[in-house]
Order: sequence, then structure tokens, then C-alpha cells
Amino acid sequence: MTDFPILRDFGFILTAAAAVGLLARFARVPHIVAYIVAGLLLGPVTGLVHETESLELVAEVGIALLLFLVGLELSLAKIRDVGKVALLAGGAQIFVTALLGYGLSVALGFEAVEASLLALALTFSSTVVVVKLLERRGELNTMHGRIAVGILLVQDLAVAVSLTLLAGMGEPESIDVATVGRGLLQASAGMAALVVAAWLGVRFVLPTLYTWIRGSLEALFVWSLTWCFGFIVAAHALGLSVEIGAFIAGIGLAQLPYNHELVRRVNPLVNFFLAVFFVTLGVRMAVGEGLAHWPSVLALSAFALLVKPAILMALIPRFGYGERTSFMAALTLGQISEFSLIIAALAFSTGLIDDTLLSVIGLVGLITIGTSAAMIQVSDRIHARLRGSWLLRLSGASLQPEPPTAAPPTGHIIIVGMNSLGRQLVRSFSELGEWVLAIDIDADKLRDLPCASLQGSTEHPAVLEEANLAEARLLVSALQIEDANNLLAWRAREAGVPCSIHAFDPALADELRANGATHLMVSKYDGIRQVAAALRNAGVIT
Repeated sequence: MTDFPILRDFGFILTAAAAVGLLARFARVPHIVAYIVAGLLLGPVTGLVHETESLELVAEVGIALLLFLVGLELSLAKIRDVGKVALLAGGAQIFVTALLGYGLSVALGFEAVEASLLALALTFSSTVVVVKLLERRGELNTMHGRIAVGILLVQDLAVAVSLTLLAGMGEPESIDVATVGRGLLQASAGMAALVVAAWLGVRFVLPTLYTWIRGSLEALFVWSLTWCFGFIVAAHALGLSVEIGAFIAGIGLAQLPYNHELVRRVNPLVNFFLAVFFVTLGVRMAVGEGLAHWPSVLALSAFALLVKPAILMALIPRFGYGERTSFMAALTLGQISEFSLIIAALAFSTGLIDDTLLSVIGLVGLITIGTSAAMIQVSDRIHARLRGSWLLRLSGASLQPEPPTAAPPTGHIIIVGMNSLGRQLVRSFSELGEWVLAIDIDADKLRDLPCASLQGSTEHPAVLEEANLAEARLLVSALQIEDANNLLAWRAREAGVPCSIHAFDPALADELRANGATHLMVSKYDGIRQVAAALRNAGVIT
């Protein structure tokens, strides 16, 4: 029988990631920390897994997909209202943090190239950790949450520039001014070519293609990955890192109306590959050598946890934001990023740094991400203790309260499926004075409706969470998809929300009732107003 060591290694990696990840969930520790710890257990501690070319290839695919996902999130509409503070404060933070981080690294005894990589690692904050913690706390749409996400997106653009610089530097023995300059020029030209290609594709090709396949989410997903890997191949051909190609591909798709659905579908795939990458990173870390530099590890960790938030706390109030908003946004960004670890791994693979510095950066990541996550979860209490203190008064921020954010909908009617029945239901319930939220996977079908709308597939729980199903008064499905209707009936029952489901085939009625359907529309010819009357008589709507 043919021996495939990669399968054995995958078994160890996934088992360890799942086990340590489960413990991390109970301890409320970010999964990135759990995965690196799992790698340490498999590599330096037990020696069960060793770094191989196959694992390295899978990990590199994971990095590329992460950059693709980050690019998908880079929609300009997301940060339109905080664009100024995100761009200016974020840009200034990157410059000041890199400058001070370089000075600290030199003072700790690191050479110029090592100090530059350390400064770069300290500059970025974790998009994955921050966004997930803000989502869990319900603060993603608060003012400080939007500012934090905006600054993260500016940092992500800086990551792309950093990857371009790494791609242009070449091997360490060939580093000289002329070689580096020539490499950077080639890398910049290649990146510009990819940007132009992405713009042309998004402007002239993708809208027509996606309009043609918009009825199939599977086809949408496959074509999006095709677009992504097409740019990966093009980046490789141009001498760029594959991560740059994936990032530019994601930014292009982010400007299309389907990016939210693509993010939901790419996310599980990215999570799998990222687990492999961070476990592999833990496997290759020389922990003993890293711990031998423990004073540097502690000093660099303290810088990321304390100095970087202090820099942001000094910058954000300059744009008119109050003390609480500035403090919460600054505290949220007090860690190093998964991209810091990725850049360190890439620098290690090209020989720019040794395994000792890789371990130092990895340990700083473990400390800062874990500590920052704990601080974010009690950030309200930390702010309450420091409110009005001299530490915060130094920033010059006023004590004005954070502006209220839009509350999620409550007491509303959710209507899924904007076919002729769904659109008529929307119009009729709106005429009755009801607060309606329309959901469909096709952005075109959501246009010109007299109500709020949400694009996405209700197969994903995140869509119904965003629609606030738990606080809805009624869920209506006009879909003619048997599995989707049964799933909606079941989820409505679990949420304790009455639902009316389109039983387009009378034979499905018993199954829909068994799954919790409150009312069945046996045919769209029942009449919209009769349906509304029946629901009103049943006390479902007023």
C-alpha cells in the first residue's frame, strides 16, 4: 500500500487543532492562539509532526485564501462614514508604530533587517481576532467598532505593500541597493498590472457573468475561486507573492453586490486552511531559542499591548471623537496580527530571518493576542476604571458620549424570496403599515422595494442573525425550494417566531407542519390579502 505521510500529518494536525480549539473555546481564547499551541505540542514537544513541502503548500494556500477573504471585506461602503479617521489615523499609527518599534528592536540588540521585520510585525493588528470579538460582543456597528475595522482595513492595505516589498527583496545574499531597487520596481509594476486587470474585469466582465449565474450560489462560489486562483497564477508569473494576487482578486469582488454572500461561503474554507497554517507555524517554532530571548519577548509584547493603543489614543481624538470611543477603538487594536506571523513565516522561508526570530515573533503573537482578547472582553470595566483619569486626559479627548448606533430591527416581518409572490407580499404588508425586511440572494430582485432589504442565503445562520430573527414578529417564505422552506420552518420554530411558508406542492404540507410552520400558503393564488387576513385572525400580526 502506498504510504502518504501527509494524510497522517493531517490527522494529527486536525485532531490537535480540534482538541485544543475546544479547550480554547471554554477559556474564551482566540483560535489562532489555540492552533499555534497545538503546533507546539505536535512539533517541539512531541515530535509527531515535522515540516514538509506538502504541509507548506497547504499552509500557503491558506494564507492566499485569507488575503482573498480580507480583500472581499474591503468594500469602500463599509468605512465611508469613518474613512477620514481610518485613513489618516491608521496611516499615522502605522508610521509611528513602525518607527518606535524599529528603535525598540535596535535597542534590544537586533540587527537592521531583524529590527525591520520586528517593527513590521508590531505595526499590524489582528483583523480575524478583532472582528470576531466585536461580533460576539455586538459592537461591530458601534462607532468605535467601525473605526477599529476601518483602521484594520488600512493596515491590510499596508500588508499588501509589505508583501510586495518582500517579493522585491529576493534572497538575503543578493541584497544590495541596485538589486533591491530593481526588484521593488518589478514588483510594483506587476502589482499595478494586476490592479488594472482587476479593474477591467470588475468593470466589464464580472457584472455580466455574475448576472448570468446569480441564480446558483454554488456557481457563484466556484467562479469566484476561479477568479482568485487566476490572479494567484498571474501574480506568480509576474514574480509576485501569491498572496498579493489573492488580495487584489478579493478587493475586486468586494465592489460587487454579491461580496457578503461570497464572504460567508469562503469563510469555512479559509478557517480550515488557516488551522493548518498556524499549527504548521507552531511546529516550525524553535521555542527554546525564543524563550532564551524572554526579555525581548516581554518588551515587544508590552509595546504592542500598551504603546500601540496609546498611539491610537493620541490620534483618534484629533478627529473629534470622544474619550470612550477613542479608548475602546485603541484598546481593541492592542495586539499583533495574524499577518505579522504570516510575514514572519514568509521572511523565514526566504532566509531573511532565522528560526529564533520566527519564534520570538510567534511568542509575542501568543502573548499579545491572548492578553488583548481578554482585555477586549472586559473593556467596559477597564474604561470605567480609567474614565476621567490623567492617563486618558493626556489624549485631549472630550468626555462626550459615543453616538447611539442604529438598533437592530424588532417586531418586524421577514420575507424570504423576492419572486412575484414575495414582492407582492412585501408591497401588501408595507401597505398595511408593517415593518418589512426582504431577503434574497439576488441583489437585482431587492431593488425598488418599499422596505429594508438584506442580500444573502438563509441557508447560512449568519443571515438570519443579521435579520434578527429572534426579535421578528413573523417569518414568511415565498420560496419554491423544498429544503430551504423546511429549514426556515425549523429555524423559526427554534426562535419561537411564527412563520408562513409557501407550500407550492400540497404534498409538502405535512412535512412543513411537522417542522413548525404556523401557516401554509398552499398556492400563490390564495390571494395576498387573504393570507394577511388569516394571519391577523390568528393573532400573528395586528
